Amino acid sequence: MARDKTSASPLRDRADDGLLTLIGDVPDLVKNLIRAELESVKKYVGQLVKHGGWTAIFAMAALFFLFWTIPAFLAFFVILLDLWMPLWVSALIVLGIGVVMIALCGLWAYVRHVRAIMKLESPGAAAKADAAIVKEFADEF
Repeated sequence: MARDKTSASPLRDRADDGLLTLIGDVPDLVKNLIRAELESVKKYVGQLVKHGGWTAIFAMAALFFLFWTIPAFLAFFVILLDLWMPLWVSALIVLGIGVVMIALCGLWAYVRHVRAIMKLESPGAAAKADAAIVKEFADEF
C-alpha cells in the first residue's frame, strides 16, 4: 500500500503548524494508529499460532515416546542387553532411554516455542501504552 505523502509524519517539526492544521491531522493519525494496532494483533496471533502449533507437535512427539515407544525395538533391545547383563538391568536401561527421549522432546518444545510465546508483546498491553501516551499528551492541554 502506497503511503500518502500528505499524511502527517511523526518525525516532522510541527512547532510552527497552526491549530487547525494540527486538528486536521488528527483523523489520519487515529486511522494510522488503529491500522498499526490491527497489524500488531495480526502479527501477535500469527506468532501465537505458529509457536503454539510447534509446541503441540512436540508435545505429541513426547507423548508418542511416552506411551508408544516402538515395542518391537524395545523388546529386541532388552533381549540384546540380556546377553551381557541380568534381564531387569537391561529393561531398566531401555526405560531410561525412553524417559530421556521424553525429556528431550519436552525440553525442546519449552526452550524453542513456549519461551517464544511468553516473550510476545500482547497487543492489549501495547494499546494500553498508546492510550497512556495519548492521555498524557491530552492532559498537557
